[in-house]
Amino acid sequence: MATDASDVGLGAVLLQEHQETRHLVVYLSWKLIPREWNLSSIEKECLAIVRALNKLKSYLWGQQFTALLDHAPLQWLQTMQNTNAKLQRWAWQLQEVNFTVEHIKGSQNVIADALS
Repeated sequence: MATDASDVGLGAVLLQEHQETRHLVVYLSWKLIPREWNLSSIEKECLAIVRALNKLKSYLWGQQFTALLDHAPLQWLQTMQNTNAKLQRWAWQLQEVNFTVEHIKGSQNVIADALS
């Protein structure tokens, strides 16, 4: 799964790896509502993950998968001790699924970036 956030929207794609090639399975995109415009970039990026997992739960539940992110601070999402209540709540939600976070360059995250 790859996600991305911008000032106006969120994007996510579900990818399936087969013979070292990633194939697209699902595209997701959301427009941010006015109260979400003022979220920090880390909050928007985390919101993209939470929304994607809520939509893709039937595909991902019980599976080990990798979340591809171009926002480096979220690599420590599952282990960080953050005082930001929103991020803490979302981190708790994300503990329901079994995934690892992998940082990729923004130039490699073109599909999710285009959707956001």
